[in-house]
Amino acid sequence: METKRIILALVLSFAVFFGWQLLFPQPTPQPAPQAIEQGAPQAGQQAGNAATPAPSLASAKDVAPIEATQGRLVTVQTPLYTAEFDTQGGLLESLTLNKYFQTVPIKGQPQPDKINMISGGASLGLLVNGQRTWENAQWDTEVQDLTLTEGSNTLIFHGRVEGYDIERILTFEADNYLIKEEVRVVSTSAADSDLKITRQAATDALTAMSSNYNQANISWMVNNGLDKESDQKDLRNDGLPPVTAPAWGAIDDNYFVLAMQPAEQTVLEGGMTGDTFFINLSASLGSIRPGESKSVRTSYFIGPKERDLLAAASPELAKTVDFGWFDVIAKPLLIFLVWLHQYVNNWGVAVIILTVIIKLIFWPLSQRSYKSMEQMKKIQPMAAKLREKYKDDKQRLNQETMQLYKTYKVNPAGGCLPMVVQIPVFFGLYKALLGAIELRHAGFIDTLPFTNMVWLADLSAKDPFYITPLIMGATMFLQQLMTPTAGDPTQKKLMYIMPVVFTFLFLNFPAGLVVYWLCNNVLSIAQQWWIAHGSKRKKAAA
Repeated sequence: METKRIILALVLSFAVFFGWQLLFPQPTPQPAPQAIEQGAPQAGQQAGNAATPAPSLASAKDVAPIEATQGRLVTVQTPLYTAEFDTQGGLLESLTLNKYFQTVPIKGQPQPDKINMISGGASLGLLVNGQRTWENAQWDTEVQDLTLTEGSNTLIFHGRVEGYDIERILTFEADNYLIKEEVRVVSTSAADSDLKITRQAATDALTAMSSNYNQANISWMVNNGLDKESDQKDLRNDGLPPVTAPAWGAIDDNYFVLAMQPAEQTVLEGGMTGDTFFINLSASLGSIRPGESKSVRTSYFIGPKERDLLAAASPELAKTVDFGWFDVIAKPLLIFLVWLHQYVNNWGVAVIILTVIIKLIFWPLSQRSYKSMEQMKKIQPMAAKLREKYKDDKQRLNQETMQLYKTYKVNPAGGCLPMVVQIPVFFGLYKALLGAIELRHAGFIDTLPFTNMVWLADLSAKDPFYITPLIMGATMFLQQLMTPTAGDPTQKKLMYIMPVVFTFLFLNFPAGLVVYWLCNNVLSIAQQWWIAHGSKRKKAAA
């Protein structure tokens, strides 16, 4: 009975953890409403020397069209990315990452498109007392392109909106995705007025939203506590409830983040319009007198969740990389995998070496477990006689069977213990593979041998041909055949159903996780064979 409970617990653990994502995927986003007339230039495109700003996202329900305004695009190039800003308001029209691609680059095949962090929405938009400065203000268009190879440098946008002069000072770094901004506002009004400055970030989903394991969401941190909202229906209909004094707010997914970190107390709001996520940080600066100047500062991190660069930008921003309950296991595994990769230069080989090391760590426990299983083989005839003798008295059968185990010092759950201790490691590696930018597009065997068909070129994605999960299921079935049970026929059937259930669950798992479990099974089979072979040698010698 104890073995049956453990088996059921294992199956239920996997089913609960992964079944929900398989059976109830996030709804596919609906097409965005047309906010610009058919045939008009879209946001970021140039018509002659004019750029059409993106639709405003000042609130979840405010998607009114924005009239075209004269402006031009200026380019910021760094070793890490290429960004384009519209001189009309300083809107960020695009930010293309130099090192990250939409799909896996395969040697000998055309290079895929690079990741563009900004698509749709008025990103880095500035509102002064609710006025959309990219729409209503007049801006200086004399800003020049900027190229950074080292150090840092700035772009300055000058504008004037009714009652205020505006200066946006953006500072870029050559070795980080961090952009720092200071907004200075000078009152040109004849009377005192209240001043409220809102900064806005917006983009469509950062990567493909077809995956159930990588959903875009809005996240934030308050008082060192992380929270997020990924329900797109709620974000479209109701928006994000106001969050007071956030350390940062972000649009992110497993691998990429568009984060805003204010230097002063703000209120975070956000939501979705169509496919576009947006967040606003609003700061009320109180009364401003004629001729008086006030300013706010914001840090933007727009790029991959590289832990070192996030930590260099801000200790708070480093917490955007979070693996949930398994953080304490996932991060050490990730650090060790990255360290191994430096030497073997292949992520699949690094996963295999990790599997061997974990197996060695748990070797003593597995050794005792498999020896207990060998003992169980010896008492099988006695267990069969008990089942025949007490076939009509289940309670007595259980009592006598447990006494038999006790007499011969056999643990009926011994065959499951090696799997039980692997579960936390399994979940930790699962979270690392799906949430670590280092393992995105982590390669192993790019193409099937003797073909040009892409195979295990990305260990963070599923095996496209399901070869590894099927082999994993076969090794698991072989392992069950080698595992004796002293239970009833129902228990044996349950043991043989497990490989089928696990194979089904593993079909859409990251290939790296399947490789780990497959290698673990092979090592376990070898260990069981070694112990059984040694037992036969001792018996023959005796």
